[in-house]
Amino acid sequence: MRTDPTTGPALEIEHLRKTFGALRATDDVSLTIERGELHAVIGPNGAGKSTLITQICGELRPDSGHIRLDGVDVTRVPAFGRARLGLGRSFQITQLCGDFTVLENVLLSLEAKGGGSFDVFRDPRRNRAHRDVAMHWLDTVGLADFADRQASALSHGERRQLEIAVALARDPRVLLLDEPMAGMGAEESGKLARLLAGLKGRYSILLVEHDMDAVFALADRISVLVYGRVVFTGTAAEVRENPEVKAAYLGDWEC
Repeated sequence: MRTDPTTGPALEIEHLRKTFGALRATDDVSLTIERGELHAVIGPNGAGKSTLITQICGELRPDSGHIRLDGVDVTRVPAFGRARLGLGRSFQITQLCGDFTVLENVLLSLEAKGGGSFDVFRDPRRNRAHRDVAMHWLDTVGLADFADRQASALSHGERRQLEIAVALARDPRVLLLDEPMAGMGAEESGKLARLLAGLKGRYSILLVEHDMDAVFALADRISVLVYGRVVFTGTAAEVRENPEVKAAYLGDWEC
């Protein structure tokens, strides 16, 4: 984990706007992710969560507004540049090298962090220093015993765990997790929730998630996105009791 004396928010999103024709996909969104905070973004389908994420990651440029990572304006920095500056991400659809082993996926992330290239013609495990670091992250996410297994052979939940290990290997300042529990059963969701609980306080985390049980159990604060606009930000207790949030999103969900 990176130790950084910098004060102030880890991630700031200020008056972000993105339109597609007449559609306001992101409508004057402002969010602040404090250091060590797990901040969740929730909202119904079509609320603009995916558009917001792609702008934060640098895959889509906003029409206006600013994104600051550790106080540095990264609004016009491309995605790879934001990754190098400390923005780690897991995707809604898992993106791993399926033909590589679990260990090799993390080693590849370490190579990318150092600006090196991955040599497929040598055994990456010969680099003892990198191997030890990679095994540390696999142990952190509970996959140390699967190091030599091919990534494509993992279960859905295990792939999510590996994706987080890959992100952690790059020593991120901020972790952006895009629906990590999507498609999971109760047992796998519970395992991942315990993993995220263990990361709380050690990393600044922005979590986009539909699993309300996990969100309410994990989040320090929650922002509710509806039609591209943040309609409320508060603690889990405040979100549960807010009538506008109930009407717009929670509905019959048991609060």
